[in-house]
This record gives sequence, structure tokens and C-alpha cells, in this order.
Amino acid sequence: MNILHLDRGQGRIGYDVQGEGPLVVCVPGMGDVRSVFRFTVPALRDAGYRVATMDLRGHGDSSDGFDRYDDAAIATDLLALVDHLGGGPAVVVGHSLGTGAGILAALAEPGRIAGLALIGPFVREPDFSPLARLAYRLMLLRPWGPAVWAGYYRRFHPGRPPTDLAEHQARIRRSLGTGDHWRSFVRTARTAMRDRAAARRLTELRTPTLVVMGEKDADFPDPPAEGRYAAAQLRADLLLVPDAGHYPMAEYPEVVNPTLVRFVDRVTASAPVS
Repeated sequence: MNILHLDRGQGRIGYDVQGEGPLVVCVPGMGDVRSVFRFTVPALRDAGYRVATMDLRGHGDSSDGFDRYDDAAIATDLLALVDHLGGGPAVVVGHSLGTGAGILAALAEPGRIAGLALIGPFVREPDFSPLARLAYRLMLLRPWGPAVWAGYYRRFHPGRPPTDLAEHQARIRRSLGTGDHWRSFVRTARTAMRDRAAARRLTELRTPTLVVMGEKDADFPDPPAEGRYAAAQLRADLLLVPDAGHYPMAEYPEVVNPTLVRFVDRVTASAPVS
């Protein structure tokens, strides 16, 4: 796979592109790398789309040294990548933290974002108890932090973990050990604990949206209810995936991909040609 980079002034965003056709951009979540979409990209590519998958700031093949790691900053990277790849309109497939960036990008430039597929979205302001905040902060400390995070990752796959999960966890560990990536990850996490800008603007969104939620997603006290709430706020289609955790696209791609491709087909067909 050919790794490409987009210059963003303070640093570079790593990404790759597969396929030909209308543009789809995949945005991973915090502490992850773009290969989290390894079961998603082939389905979209084979359906006739040009699929770009990016790393977040300070993650994977992206560089460190940025002064911001919040959703709004990631949204500017997303829009810059869309511009770099022809201007769209593009469909954004966001996961976890990447969903907020997708929402903010669509609000900022609705003509360049044809649709949003939001997997495991965080659509409320953070609500951590003091004890949970303390535990989270302790988990982010060195020297144990990178190993703890990579191990913690497995609990988000309660249904049918992919057979290559250990390999993906190893990629995450390598990412967190690259350059100053651990510090970048910590800054991203601490920002996410304080503020989610997209949560305050959900009802402003007019972009066609699909919400995908694993029914056993450990990030939410009641995942089906959270999925229904997100879909109602965003006037979105909803796919609830039984037995899946925070990574339904990796645990059950045969469930997620057909719905995702149909959604992308629909919104792409109705999007204006750039």
C-alpha cells in the first residue's frame, strides 16, 4: 500500500487511497490507526468508490507537533484532504472520535460532504464521574500507558473479534511508540474528555446520515438507546448490530458493509457533481 502525506503546515497527515470513482473518506477514532477500516475499504472500493483512509494527527503515519488535537482541528484536516483529492462532494465514514470531525466538517462545508456514516458516534457532551476521570488519566500515564491501551482495546470486541485482532493491536502499539505519538494521543484523549463541539450542534446538520451502533458497545451504558438518540437528533438511518461492540465494522463486516454501501450509493447518486 502506498502511504501518502498531506502537508498541513504544522505537520503532515498520513493517508492512502484505493479504487476509482466518487470519493469516500474514512476517519478513525482516538488511539487507533487507519487500518481499523481494513474490512470496510474493500467493500467500498469494489462497489466503485475511491476510498481515502486517513490517520488522525499524531497517530499512525501522521506526524506530531500540532498545536490542536480536537474534533474541529481534525475536521479541517478532513476537508483539506477532500480538497486535495478533487474537492468532493465526499461521503465520510467516521468511527468514534472521527464521527465528531465528520459532523463538524459537514456543518462547515455542506456542499463538500455528501453524506455521513457514523460508527459508534459520540453525540453527547462528556459525562465522566470523578472516579472515571481519575482512572482514565492513570491509564494515560507512562510507562504502562501504551501497553494498557492496546490491551484495553480488545474489550471493545465482545462479539466476534476479527481473526487478525492481535496484529491490529500490534500496529496500535507500534503507532503509540512512534516519535511523540503517545503525547499526541494523550492530548487527543484529554481534549475529548473535556469537550465535544459537535454535540452542541447536532440539530443543525442537514447532511444525509447513517448511524451504526454495536448493541454491546462498552463505551455506552445503553448502546441501542444511544444509537436511537443519535439517529433521532441527526434524522439519520440507524443500523443496530447485535452482539457487536465499539467496532461493528470489524466484528461483523458482513452485516455492516451491505448497509453502508447502499447508503453511500444513495447519497452519492443524489449529490451534485463537483
